[in-house]
Amino acid sequence: MTDRPVRVLLADDQPLVRSGLRVIMADHPDLEVVGEAATGAEAVQLVRDVSPDVVVMDIRMPGMDGIEATRRITAGPATARVLVLTTFDEDDHVYGALRAGASGFAVKDMALDDILAAIRVVAAGDALIAPGVTRRLIADFVGHPTAAPKRAPRPVEGITEREREVLTLVGSGLSNTEIAEDLFISVATAKSHVSRLLTKLGARDRVQLVITAYETGLVTLPR
Repeated sequence: MTDRPVRVLLADDQPLVRSGLRVIMADHPDLEVVGEAATGAEAVQLVRDVSPDVVVMDIRMPGMDGIEATRRITAGPATARVLVLTTFDEDDHVYGALRAGASGFAVKDMALDDILAAIRVVAAGDALIAPGVTRRLIADFVGHPTAAPKRAPRPVEGITEREREVLTLVGSGLSNTEIAEDLFISVATAKSHVSRLLTKLGARDRVQLVITAYETGLVTLPR
């Protein structure tokens, strides 16, 4: 991680939303707005042009929506992570964003400082954001009838038994520090296990590890 600011692209069709985020980020030297987009298509193009670290992505935009834009960004060569802006009445759209490769979620009525904290976490790629929101969405996502076809849990192959334990704990929403405490290992060792899981499973970030833990049956929905 370098000392340079996190480069942020704001994608929202509401100018007031973009303006509010831009103004508050101006007071935080570790964050830099490098572009603004009013449509999904503009966001996809700007990712190529300005190489942001994080795209703050609205879901409902004219033309190409945020889900399709997220899919194109995460499927391409860019390393930008996508932080989806959502509201609690948009869960159906969020399931699509999860499948498209979103790295996290910010609720639009959160305090601006909390949204900025979410941007930093997504940029770091080492923790989930807004755990109460993200865990609920992922848990619902796995059992949601329109999220994905129903299928039996698939086994996780190519990982060690210890990595399987770590993946289960990641899927349960534990941080690296909590994983270390649970397994009686150092935080550095826990972080190393998570890094190897990301590589072995081809996951972009912890959100995708959580989804894998649910889909493989390592973590199950409460009854």
